[in-house]
Amino acid sequence: MIMKRVLIVDDAAFMRVTLKSMLENNGFEVVGEAENGIIGVQKYVELNPDVVTMDITMPEMSGIDALKEMKKINPNVKVVMISAMGQDMLIRESVIAGAKSFIVKPFKEEFMVKTLTQVLGI
Repeated sequence: MIMKRVLIVDDAAFMRVTLKSMLENNGFEVVGEAENGIIGVQKYVELNPDVVTMDITMPEMSGIDALKEMKKINPNVKVVMISAMGQDMLIRESVIAGAKSFIVKPFKEEFMVKTLTQVLGI
């Protein structure tokens, strides 16, 4: 099986480490990490990952704004938004902006893997 390439965009270092370990344990290749939306968009252009996990609330540029920028670059970009509980309005906004799916924290490894697998169609 070809390893699917993932870009992790989250302002919390702990979350990036957690996501990276979950994904790598399940056969994904984490090609890059970014701590805000601006860097996330730059790394998306540079690395061309198969899928992006994106925190909704970040400094500099929110996940929703970064998603919109990525959609301009590639209308078919696959972005899975990650949000804290109680961010229903933001989740709705991100789906309208083109997110393929979303995950609410805290989440289980199996759910994360299942969601990315569905989004990637594997």
